[in-house]
Amino acid sequence: MGEKSNNRRRCSFCGRPESEVGFLITGMNGYICDSCSQQAYEIVQEAMKKSPDSSSLDLKDLPKPVEIKAFLDQYVIGQDDAKRYLSVAVYNHYKRLLQKTGDDDVEIEKSNIIMVGSTGTGKTLLARTIAKLLHVPFTIVDATVLTEAGYVGEDIESLLTRLLQVADYNVAEAERGIVFIDEIDKIARKGDNPSITRDVSGEGVQQGLLKLLEGSVVNVPPQGGRKHPDQKMIAVNTKNILFICGGAFDGIERKIAQRHNTHVVGYGATKETLKIDRSNMMQYIAPQDLKSFGLIPEIIGRLPILTYLNPLDRHALRNILTEPKNSIVKQYIKLFAMDGVKLTFQPEVYEFIVDKAIEYKLGARGLRSIVETIMMDVMFDIPSMKVKTYELTKEYAEQQLAKANISRLQHA
Repeated sequence: MGEKSNNRRRCSFCGRPESEVGFLITGMNGYICDSCSQQAYEIVQEAMKKSPDSSSLDLKDLPKPVEIKAFLDQYVIGQDDAKRYLSVAVYNHYKRLLQKTGDDDVEIEKSNIIMVGSTGTGKTLLARTIAKLLHVPFTIVDATVLTEAGYVGEDIESLLTRLLQVADYNVAEAERGIVFIDEIDKIARKGDNPSITRDVSGEGVQQGLLKLLEGSVVNVPPQGGRKHPDQKMIAVNTKNILFICGGAFDGIERKIAQRHNTHVVGYGATKETLKIDRSNMMQYIAPQDLKSFGLIPEIIGRLPILTYLNPLDRHALRNILTEPKNSIVKQYIKLFAMDGVKLTFQPEVYEFIVDKAIEYKLGARGLRSIVETIMMDVMFDIPSMKVKTYELTKEYAEQQLAKANISRLQHA
């Protein structure tokens, strides 16, 4: 009798009786089972997670270039020129998404950007930081794994697979996103002259990238390149996708110096070379230097905005260590605070770390390596010790670095 009465109560959504579900939630005029309520929750979460489409963007609500740069300033020290270029490029990208084709038939074209700077100057950090501010899908991909289709490595189309994943496979969202291609210099062709043999990870990849950069419909494998050969391709139009490229271009300073040292016939031939700041040749970079390095002219033409990152001097490295919101020192202070320990640094320690970073020529990336080497033994012992405070001294830092023989990095 009890079983029959249980079966009279059914889920109003799936129709299953009470005996076949975990439990029923009673409403005013019906019931919902635990399974349907869980599915309803997931549907609501998915709907709330979707970002608004481009039609809901409003120009007055967009972050202005000054505001974008101010946000970058909180996390990235220096590099004002690169920040300004990036801020304008992102702001204009938003405006392109909002443009309406009127009677004038003027259509704003996208301006892809390329950033050049030596290792550890903050190219990838700039990209990661700007991603925090954006209302469009953003992804960072690495050019070093790319090869021509048919060879071992990743296909060019796989760059957009990451963007699709970030956009939850919403094609309309992905088609207005931003892609940061890191290590773009690693796909430079091996010689300045076109090769008669296959350059499958250099010039071949550049040729493949052309169709992405210029804007065309690309068939993208939703789960990556060759692991799932039977997957159904997704067509993505790259017309409104902004591409930002970054690379160290190691040795390009020599190309710039050669160009500036070229003498012409005449009395004023050497006049201009006297004004050149030889400690920072990167500021004089021009598209022809990228061509000399190994980028093909077609790629350079589709990356019209060229900016550079300054090498980091002592003052910049000192600020990077302590000033940004997410600085290295603040990260270690937070790590120790989670164990109930207040960590402090002697001021001399900062100067010592900066000295070593300059000595080993590792840029800002080297700061973390040095701090990690100094802190390793402390981080091993402190969680087991009953202490409330710990001060890091310069003598201890010197001792730890000497023990680790980190000077080998000089000769690496």
